[in-house]
Amino acid sequence: MRDMQAHLQTLRANIAQCERLRRDAKSKTKRDVFGKLVAHYRVLAGELERAIAEEKAQESKDVQ
Repeated sequence: MRDMQAHLQTLRANIAQCERLRRDAKSKTKRDVFGKLVAHYRVLAGELERAIAEEKAQESKDVQ
């Protein structure tokens, strides 16, 4: 579980960095590329958040 949470933090940091790079980019091409990366990282982060939630739910069922 800790490895998934650590990876989630990394994805969130990547999202923030790409958002900054997109905002500061001078060309439309760079803004578009960083925008696509932001969208992709957000999808990955969402999937990982769901997996973490499922893991926690399963662990609480196993305890009961």
